[in-house]
Amino acid sequence: MRVIITGSNGLLGQKVASLLAQETDYEVLLTSIERENFQKEIRFDYYQLDVTERSDVKGIIKSFCPDVIINCAAFTNVDECENQREFAWRLNVDAVKNLIIGSRITGSKIVHMSTDYIFDGKNGPYSESEVPNPISYYGRTKLAAENALQESGVTFCIIRTMILYGLGKLIRPNFVLWMIKNLQKNLPVKVVTDQIGNPTLVDDVAYGILKIIRGKRTGIYNMAGSDLISRFDFAKKAAEVFELNASLIKPVTTPDLAQPAPRPLKSGFICFKAESEMGIKFLGAEEGLHVLKRQIELDGFLNKF
Repeated sequence: MRVIITGSNGLLGQKVASLLAQETDYEVLLTSIERENFQKEIRFDYYQLDVTERSDVKGIIKSFCPDVIINCAAFTNVDECENQREFAWRLNVDAVKNLIIGSRITGSKIVHMSTDYIFDGKNGPYSESEVPNPISYYGRTKLAAENALQESGVTFCIIRTMILYGLGKLIRPNFVLWMIKNLQKNLPVKVVTDQIGNPTLVDDVAYGILKIIRGKRTGIYNMAGSDLISRFDFAKKAAEVFELNASLIKPVTTPDLAQPAPRPLKSGFICFKAESEMGIKFLGAEEGLHVLKRQIELDGFLNKF
């Protein structure tokens, strides 16, 4: 099977590439905006690609002729999406439309990543059949991309996930890594008590993507950690697992932070569909943190800062 991964230098893109590198029946092309592949040990070819450039996207898809395109490229900085709306739309919506155009030529299937931010966070946790109602510009762009895929006529699978954390090379710090680095330096951190969701180890989603392409699944699947928990309680668990000073974690509410983008508060995903159809068991918060801790110890991450 021939696979293109967009955004392969991001956290999820790296995990998917690593997982596919362990298989023998996949020919993979890694693509990302950066000049070089961050995972030097991965044997796959790498191509620098700006997914907002339609002609470049069409050209690489026509040339490689993939069976599957895994789209991990996105602008995920929720507050900056409010401030850089044109760029957010180009990367989160127009880029998906570019992939659709390419996939129509080659008959490729698109596996696309989405988010709980397509919901307003009033009545979570959500199943795949709930009606979206985004309250931030980031959420609007991600819903627009979903709609573009569903109306395109191409074969697609949308994976909705949330609060992704994990370890990768040269990645933008996710919530857990940001908190660990601050607590290690004995710096206080403010964490909200009123945002509820499912913290998700990125490895679980990467494995879910592998199950999607192996099983030729289509449609929409929620993929998220098994525990529904507040950000504050999750931070406390992380401090406990990593044996750091939990008293440095200061509780605040979302209005206290005065962030540019509104957040869905009572969020979360119901993942019964993925669990029952594909036999996936998503890790809980503490289990996932212990896995991450072992990865960090092997990588020597904490000694790099």
